[in-house]
Amino acid sequence: MITQKFYEPINHSLRRRIGKAISQWQMISENDKILVGLSGGKDSLLLLHSLHGLQKRSPVHFSLSAFTVKISGLETQPLEEYCEALNVPYTLIEQDIIGIIRARNEKSPCSFCANMRRGIISTWASQNGYNKLALGHTLDDAIETFFMNLLHSGRAKSFQPKALMTRTGVTVIRPLVLSTESAIIDEVKRLCLPVIESPCPFAGHTERQRVREYIAGLRKDIPDLYGKILHALQNLTESESWQS
Repeated sequence: MITQKFYEPINHSLRRRIGKAISQWQMISENDKILVGLSGGKDSLLLLHSLHGLQKRSPVHFSLSAFTVKISGLETQPLEEYCEALNVPYTLIEQDIIGIIRARNEKSPCSFCANMRRGIISTWASQNGYNKLALGHTLDDAIETFFMNLLHSGRAKSFQPKALMTRTGVTVIRPLVLSTESAIIDEVKRLCLPVIESPCPFAGHTERQRVREYIAGLRKDIPDLYGKILHALQNLTESESWQS
């Protein structure tokens, strides 16, 4: 159901954080063609909403479209209606990723699914003239990825806010990378955005979920944990590493 709130701007605090991320990493340039990966979750919906608002008021001109990789059981009609209400071109491609995960007996279903969807979207983007792919990864996602790399790979790193995908020539941008999940949840509720419940059978039973719960425990003792890790990610230099 389309409501008037769909057209309201996001709140000042989130708008400032998103603007800071876009400016700091120079995510958007004149005449960019941006494709938003729209999963139907709160993060991707808020991302599309914020970029649509930016498009209307920014002196930098860019085009905006949305794309969904439909997994089995995903109800996409609300997404189609939402994009139509915003006058944002929308494309949908079906892919049985869940079936592939089960056939492979994949031990890291979330990572496999994310990589596969990103590959599908970036390939389509490249073939259709888009030079930027916007994904809804948040500060929480960045922190969780940092801990997963640290605990399982011994690497103090996370994904980049802006990164060129060399295979397709498309640049991935993550405008929500300085925004927290809690702020996004509140704003999505206020705007009545059409969040779709994921039909993924692996949700809530992954290594990322266990790391998320571990981080939540740490934050009880270290309230500024996110700020400290963000500072580390932005300031770790080659001279501070233990390279011989």
